Amino acid sequence: MANDIRVCDECNHIRLKSIIPKLEKLAPDAEIKIGCKSYCGPCGKRAFVFINGRYVSAPTEAEVLEKVAKFVKKPSAKA
Repeated sequence: MANDIRVCDECNHIRLKSIIPKLEKLAPDAEIKIGCKSYCGPCGKRAFVFINGRYVSAPTEAEVLEKVAKFVKKPSAKA
Protein backbone atom coordinates (compact mmCIF):
# COMPACT_ATOMS: atom_id res chain seq x y z
CA MET A 1 0.00 0.00 0.00
CA ALA A 2 1.33 3.42 -0.93
CA ASN A 3 2.04 6.05 1.66
CA ASP A 4 -0.32 9.02 1.81
CA ILE A 5 1.60 12.22 2.60
CA ARG A 6 0.09 15.69 2.72
CA VAL A 7 1.81 19.01 3.30
CA CYS A 8 0.47 22.53 3.58
CA ASP A 9 1.65 25.08 1.06
CA GLU A 10 0.97 27.88 3.55
CA CYS A 11 3.08 26.50 6.43
CA ASN A 12 5.71 29.00 7.56
CA HIS A 13 8.01 26.34 8.98
CA ILE A 14 8.72 24.24 5.90
CA ARG A 15 9.90 25.00 2.38
CA LEU A 16 8.15 22.93 -0.28
CA LYS A 17 11.23 23.08 -2.54
CA SER A 18 13.32 21.34 0.10
CA ILE A 19 10.84 19.07 1.87
CA ILE A 20 9.16 17.46 -1.17
CA PRO A 21 12.38 15.85 -2.52
CA LYS A 22 13.22 14.61 0.98
CA LEU A 23 9.76 13.08 1.40
CA GLU A 24 10.01 11.46 -2.05
CA LYS A 25 13.35 9.91 -1.07
CA LEU A 26 11.96 8.74 2.27
CA ALA A 27 8.85 7.19 0.70
CA PRO A 28 9.29 6.71 -3.07
CA ASP A 29 5.83 5.14 -3.43
CA ALA A 30 4.11 8.04 -1.69
CA GLU A 31 1.30 10.06 -3.08
CA ILE A 32 2.19 13.57 -1.92
CA LYS A 33 -0.64 16.08 -1.88
CA ILE A 34 0.06 19.78 -1.44
CA GLY A 35 -2.53 22.21 -0.13
CA CYS A 36 -4.16 23.62 2.98
CA LYS A 37 -4.95 20.96 5.56
CA SER A 38 -7.16 23.18 7.78
CA TYR A 39 -4.66 22.74 10.60
CA CYS A 40 -3.83 26.43 10.87
CA GLY A 41 -3.28 26.72 14.62
CA PRO A 42 -0.47 24.17 14.91
CA CYS A 43 0.72 24.87 11.36
CA GLY A 44 1.38 28.48 12.32
CA LYS A 45 3.63 27.42 15.19
CA ARG A 46 5.47 24.29 14.02
CA ALA A 47 6.42 22.34 10.91
CA PHE A 48 3.98 19.54 10.21
CA VAL A 49 3.32 16.73 7.79
CA PHE A 50 0.18 14.60 7.58
CA ILE A 51 1.24 10.99 6.89
CA ASN A 52 -0.96 7.93 6.71
CA GLY A 53 -3.69 9.44 8.87
CA ARG A 54 -1.42 11.10 11.45
CA TYR A 55 -0.42 14.68 11.99
CA VAL A 56 3.29 14.79 12.79
CA SER A 57 4.78 18.07 13.98
CA ALA A 58 8.10 19.41 15.23
CA PRO A 59 9.79 22.78 15.66
CA THR A 60 11.80 22.47 12.43
CA GLU A 61 11.58 20.84 9.01
CA ALA A 62 14.53 18.54 9.78
CA GLU A 63 12.95 17.37 13.02
CA VAL A 64 9.56 16.72 11.42
CA LEU A 65 11.26 14.60 8.74
CA GLU A 66 12.91 12.48 11.45
CA LYS A 67 9.51 11.89 13.06
CA VAL A 68 7.78 11.20 9.72
CA ALA A 69 10.27 8.41 8.97
CA LYS A 70 8.74 6.35 11.80
CA PHE A 71 5.33 6.37 10.09
CA VAL A 72 6.43 5.49 6.56
CA LYS A 73 4.95 2.17 5.49
CA LYS A 74 7.62 -0.09 4.04
CA PRO A 75 6.70 -2.41 1.17
CA SER A 76 6.23 -5.92 2.44
CA ALA A 77 8.59 -8.58 1.16
CA LYS A 78 6.86 -11.14 -1.03
CA ALA A 79 7.87 -14.76 -0.64
